[in-house]
Amino acid sequence: MSTPDTQSSGNVRELTFAQAIKEAIAEEMRRDPRVVIMGEDVGEAGTTFKVLLGLIDEFGPKRVIDTPISEPGFAGIGVGAAMTGMRPIVDIMFGDFMSLVMDQVANQAAKVHYMSGGKLKAPIVFRTTMSATRRQAAQHSQSLQAWPSHVPGLKVVLPSTPYDAKGLMKTAIRDDSPVVFFEDKMMYHTVKGPVPEGEYLVPFGVADIKRAGTDITIVATSSMVHVALSAAEKLDQIGVSAEVIDPRTTWPLDKQTLVESAKKTSRAIVVDEGYNRYGVTAELAAAIAEGAFHYLDAPVKRMGAMDVPVPFSPVLEDLTVPSAQRVFEAAQALCGKV
Repeated sequence: MSTPDTQSSGNVRELTFAQAIKEAIAEEMRRDPRVVIMGEDVGEAGTTFKVLLGLIDEFGPKRVIDTPISEPGFAGIGVGAAMTGMRPIVDIMFGDFMSLVMDQVANQAAKVHYMSGGKLKAPIVFRTTMSATRRQAAQHSQSLQAWPSHVPGLKVVLPSTPYDAKGLMKTAIRDDSPVVFFEDKMMYHTVKGPVPEGEYLVPFGVADIKRAGTDITIVATSSMVHVALSAAEKLDQIGVSAEVIDPRTTWPLDKQTLVESAKKTSRAIVVDEGYNRYGVTAELAAAIAEGAFHYLDAPVKRMGAMDVPVPFSPVLEDLTVPSAQRVFEAAQALCGKV
């Protein structure tokens, strides 16, 4: 892992994805009394996914604030609080509900610094979720990270490991810009990994090479990093060395690392769980194609979610998102190993 992070030399424990996020928020709330979190069921329930259980016991209801079921209302309160000196975290239970707060996110938080001539800022984190395959149907299963990535003034984070989740969350809370932080809800309690006890930050705009390789580059985001790593193991068995890169932030985007990898391997696949059309896969593929065009032996392959509302049927739902087998087959074809 090639990560120039700022960290201490504390002991390393194995935490779940959820535990790492909770630890990051708790540490920042202890460090800075201006940090508060608000949203539906964040208090006594610890969120629908039980990520924040216990925070209200330590910080109380004035800093861990259960809100009414009104995303536009409490998102607006969060933006106002950020503009007047607080550092709020606004919890949007499902990423699908970003549709309810896009005015506050894209028209207010993202633009206030520019429209005030730099006199105002909105240091706010919008926490939300992404991913399908939880059997929650079309209105609770979308991965909409392309939406805020399209808007100037916003930073967008997609961690794939507990280590990255903690370090990126701490960076997000301290950033003076509004940040949209997407957490894959399928990884909360299933993905575990090493996390240092000591203080560390993971910088925005620095991609991480999760696996080095020489024959093909696989750029993947969030849960698709684990899909890509599984595909890379299968490729290794047929003599194909795959390099897996996690951008970690879709904005700012570390184009240089993606391009340099593609120049080295001469082939690239980009994998994201969002919809394929006009999506993150398109932006990543364009960055590689523009920067490494003369080095590529094949067109950049894009793999995203099917362009259909996510079905409720488990069998159909599983078909809508990229799998390790399909990434393996695409890489196999690009490398001429079929």
